[in-house]
Amino acid sequence: MPELPAPAPAAPGRAPFGARLGAAMDAHGPLCVGIDPHPGLLEAWGLPRSAEGLRRFALTVLEAAAGHAPAVKPQVALFEAYGSAGFAVLEELLGLARSAGLLTVADAKRGDIGSTMEAYAAAWLGEGSPLAADAVTLSPYLGVESLRPALDLAARTGRGTFVLALTSNPEGRSVQHAGGRESVARSVCAAAGAENARLLGAAGGSAARAGLGSCGLVVGATVGNALTELGIDLTAVRGPLLAPGYGAQGARAEDLPVVFGAAGGQVLAASSRAILRQGPDVPALREAVRRSAGELAAALG
Repeated sequence: MPELPAPAPAAPGRAPFGARLGAAMDAHGPLCVGIDPHPGLLEAWGLPRSAEGLRRFALTVLEAAAGHAPAVKPQVALFEAYGSAGFAVLEELLGLARSAGLLTVADAKRGDIGSTMEAYAAAWLGEGSPLAADAVTLSPYLGVESLRPALDLAARTGRGTFVLALTSNPEGRSVQHAGGRESVARSVCAAAGAENARLLGAAGGSAARAGLGSCGLVVGATVGNALTELGIDLTAVRGPLLAPGYGAQGARAEDLPVVFGAAGGQVLAASSRAILRQGPDVPALREAVRRSAGELAAALG
């Protein structure tokens, strides 16, 4: 088996992901548009369940989001389902998003150990990889430190990570809430805070968007009072908070300040179906993006 290529150094002049995301949120609001080509949505849009239908769907959403949101989040599994042709569409989407000035979050939820984690990191965060995104979602449930290859490579290449902490699915409680006030979720949040302290320096203080670290967390917009219940202070994390659950999953813009409290300025709320069901008409999609971005900006400040 050939050896994996060594990751190249960061592109000259690339600012860290946290700084780039903060600037993009200041310009366009705290909305991340999900690109989730579910079979039912392809059908509703009159598109075939094929790589070409996938491509038309993805590029239509990209056209609607460009200039009106800071980031897009392709759901990797829904591209992977089409095999190599699906990955080719994803590679094209990531490149075009970059050209359009949109940050990309690859929702891949990767997590493994040793050389396997190094390979995942090289794929999603490495310079020169056709799948390299601005950030990738990671699963810490083999131990947060098992993610070290991705955390270190992200730091070297100016990219970011979003580590699963408190997810929006109800089944997550059985693992993430385990331990009560010393919960698994709290330990994940503490580890992300330590990583950002290392990246940003030990200046202390809570995160303003201009000073976001590049190690973010996934915290569902539908987790209710879980942060209070578990004694978690997300301002201490000093990183961005990717918040799925806004829109079709039931969370409203006005719910987010209640859930996130003082950490509201760190929130990047993800919305997929509530926006995507307005397609395939680009102006209707664009209006849904603008409306959602405005609602979130008004709620979160």
